[in-house]
Amino acid sequence: MYESSLILRPSSRLNRLWRLAMTGCCFAMFGLGGLVLSLFWFNLLLLVQRDATHRRQLARRSISASFRLFLRISRVLGVLDYRIDGVEHLQRDRRCLIVANHPTLIDYVLLASVMPDVDCLVKADLQKNFFFRGVIRAADYLVNSRSETLLPDCQQRLDSGDAIMIFPEGTRTRYGKPLVLQRGAANIAVRCGCDLRIVHICCSQQTLGKQNRWYHIPPDKPYFTVSVQDRISSKTFIAPDDALPLAARRLNRFLYQSLTPEHS
Repeated sequence: MYESSLILRPSSRLNRLWRLAMTGCCFAMFGLGGLVLSLFWFNLLLLVQRDATHRRQLARRSISASFRLFLRISRVLGVLDYRIDGVEHLQRDRRCLIVANHPTLIDYVLLASVMPDVDCLVKADLQKNFFFRGVIRAADYLVNSRSETLLPDCQQRLDSGDAIMIFPEGTRTRYGKPLVLQRGAANIAVRCGCDLRIVHICCSQQTLGKQNRWYHIPPDKPYFTVSVQDRISSKTFIAPDDALPLAARRLNRFLYQSLTPEHS
């Protein structure tokens, strides 16, 4: 037993060093990819595609394709592995909110990789990110700082057939802490009268969370599981003569139960 542990230990250490090096390469590639898209491809689209709607669609599909490439390279290099159950539902979804928990840095990447036309509600702070502000602008994502226009903008996007991705926690989950949901997703759903698609994301290792840096490599290769769950109607949470804020609180409680791991 003692001899076998000595034999395995160097191999395990080597594997972890390999994953550390390849994780660094993948994140460098990810940042560089965002920069290349912003500086070259999206500016080229401005020149060759005058129709704003079609240009936005091309930008979003380019982002989705780049995410698929990133995930495939990460899988081949042994950095991570993943499975998405119910992809066909996500790809068919229109006029609804895609509501997911947010345990890791790449949750949006996982979902957008299989949803080429998805819209997204993003934090205003991301507009200051040198690598990704061009991506947000080209994809014409909704920004949560525009409080006075956010609801009518969401209504307009939903009416035009968009699916809007929202992480109701607003930031990544703190490992070992309970979920804390903001009420934005529930408010949008009840006020716009749209459906919600529940998505639960789980990772086998503690990695890329709120407390983790990219170089905090877990003992084993992380495995991401994305489970696409039911599509529900927000209207079922609105009782006759109910005030909409009360319906939003009721829906938010349901979302908490649906997205908390022990209930999922």
